[in-house]
Amino acid sequence: MKKVLYWLMGEKAGRTIVGTWNWLWGIPVESGGKVSVAVAEESLRSMQESVQKLAEAVSKQVAAYQRTKTKYEEKVREMQTLERQAKTANRNGNEEAARLAISKVIQIEKILPQYEDAVKQAEQFVNASKDKLNRERTKLEAYKTDMQNMKDMAEINEALGAISKVNNDLNIDSARSQFEQAKNAVEKHNLEQQALAEISENPQERLQAELENMTEDDEVSRRLQMLDDSDDKQLPN
Repeated sequence: MKKVLYWLMGEKAGRTIVGTWNWLWGIPVESGGKVSVAVAEESLRSMQESVQKLAEAVSKQVAAYQRTKTKYEEKVREMQTLERQAKTANRNGNEEAARLAISKVIQIEKILPQYEDAVKQAEQFVNASKDKLNRERTKLEAYKTDMQNMKDMAEINEALGAISKVNNDLNIDSARSQFEQAKNAVEKHNLEQQALAEISENPQERLQAELENMTEDDEVSRRLQMLDDSDDKQLPN
């Protein structure tokens, strides 16, 4: 289904649609959160698939290069063998065999440069493809790291969003302000009541009460002194 979407909508639009489907199933809300992560994950999977296909293509290219190189080496060995055969036949006076061997050597010499060029060109292509594959693999690893960082950042953002939601729902600042207002009101009321009590008290009555207390204290002290004096009188000489 994903490949059909990519074919119909294009790779970029297809990734976005697939990522959106993943988002709908996950029920995310915030923009730049799970939607972006889902699309990034789908993009990363596409990159992994592309790198895998590139690796398979490079593998085939290397195999083709090895076959071409093997054929070239075989032709070189064949030419060397024919040259030895020509020398041996010539020493033995077998001119016909020597000429046949040399004619085959000449034929191989004509096509050997083509094999050599093909091998060199194939080697260049293989090296370039290997370099590209290594670069893409390095990029892919970097994207994997970015993907993990993106997931971590999305989790942090989600946690921050949850904290913000809790703050908004509970309205902590407002509750704290109301608490302080209530505290101040109670303290203010207490001071007012104390001031009111002091104002409402009759100064004359308070002074009379203080005098009575002083008189009572003096009477208590006098009586105690009398007791002490009577005890002294009753002691024998």
